[in-house]
Amino acid sequence: MEIALEEAKKAYRLQEVPIGAVIVKDGEIIARGHNLRETEQSAIAHAELLAIRDACDIEGTWRLEDAALYVTLEPCPMCAGAILQSRIKRVVFGAYDPKAGCAGTFMNLLQDSRFNHQCELVQGVLGDECGEILSRFFRELREKKKRKKKLAQLENQMTFDKE
Repeated sequence: MEIALEEAKKAYRLQEVPIGAVIVKDGEIIARGHNLRETEQSAIAHAELLAIRDACDIEGTWRLEDAALYVTLEPCPMCAGAILQSRIKRVVFGAYDPKAGCAGTFMNLLQDSRFNHQCELVQGVLGDECGEILSRFFRELREKKKRKKKLAQLENQMTFDKE
């Protein structure tokens, strides 16, 4: 999970939502990824999906049956679907996502017996650390928006005063 946090920090430095993921097989990291939605302007550039894509390329198969995914935020519905489709055996996540978490918080797609595959699930690993980087990112984003709004108001007032 510490390496997934390092991936999240890479996303943070890119001003992306700081989520990181790594895929481990036979005790070795075979793929890693971090959120790149803004950079790539792609709704599907989630850390998990990028790591899954790379792991499939490296393994030469779409089946990651003996792999474990470590991710700093509970997977969303899209990522949970990709995890199931790639047959990842085990998912370990850090921070809970009450708005979109599909590994037990909002719903649990990863262990739904109606699917032909279920994952072992470990929740809340380094959860405080994973949650803190997300909280800091969104706090800073809100502050930036406030400053931008205030600046726009000042500029409007200056324009009004000139007239």
